[in-house]
Amino acid sequence: MDPGNQTSLKEIILDGFSHNMHICIFFFNTLLIIYLFTILGNSFLICAVSISSKLHTPMYFFLCNLSVLDLCYSSIITPQILLLLLFKEKTISMLNCMVQMNISLFLGSTEGLLLAVMAYDRYIAICFPLYYTNIMNGKICRNVVLVMCLGGFLLTVVPNISKPLVFCAKRKLDHFVCEILALLKISCGNLASYKLRLSVASLFLLLVPLVFIVVSYCLIISIILKIQSTDGRSKAFSTCASHLSVVFMFYGTTLTMYMGQSKRLSSLLKYIFLVYGIITPLLNPLIYSLKNSEVKQAFLKIFQSC
Repeated sequence: MDPGNQTSLKEIILDGFSHNMHICIFFFNTLLIIYLFTILGNSFLICAVSISSKLHTPMYFFLCNLSVLDLCYSSIITPQILLLLLFKEKTISMLNCMVQMNISLFLGSTEGLLLAVMAYDRYIAICFPLYYTNIMNGKICRNVVLVMCLGGFLLTVVPNISKPLVFCAKRKLDHFVCEILALLKISCGNLASYKLRLSVASLFLLLVPLVFIVVSYCLIISIILKIQSTDGRSKAFSTCASHLSVVFMFYGTTLTMYMGQSKRLSSLLKYIFLVYGIITPLLNPLIYSLKNSEVKQAFLKIFQSC
């Protein structure tokens, strides 16, 4: 691309919204309700884990961190969508756009790593129960979370800051938010090196954790099948069911977005992103709460104390 054709854009038009005001109002009301329930659900889960001494275990410590990530991700995405739905001009400043893109990449990549760590936690708990408290003690769990955050930051935010995207005269982005794949379509310059960095980051932050999760659960299932009692097998499977449901939602939407770049899917990707960025944070606390008696009891304790 000739440098003469490059320009410094100050704002981007998010053109993924409908131009029908009635649809925008319906969309606004729906998203607002979802966002409020997302805040309530994840906040209650964080409070439940903090208040109940029975939930002061590595599994719930990681679950609490998952809720924090979901709260942050939903809050970096949803309020901006709600705000733009109220205005005819759907514009966002370039600075805010880049901030949103980098934070969402960081939070999403950290969540992928966290899900892998949670799978490892279940593997140790089921396959090596006698050594569980020694292997997964509080200090190790805290250090693991710090390493995950550092890894997510180094592989997403640092490369984007050191070599940011260059944008040409095209300002319209066919999306609801500043999502990386949508931004690549309106960027110019040397995209080959940027796409290579994105592929390497996706390998370490998506595919490697996914393979780790699959291997962990293969080992877990092999151990569970050796358990003689039906109650023991049922309890072990139920312990893993919630985490597997979250994994399927996260990787189902993520892999569809980042691997399904066909023309037939391209028009649907922005809606798949809504499931990933807005619906998943809503459902995660529900999935972990509905079939978990300990979390239910903690919720009841919170309601009784109010």
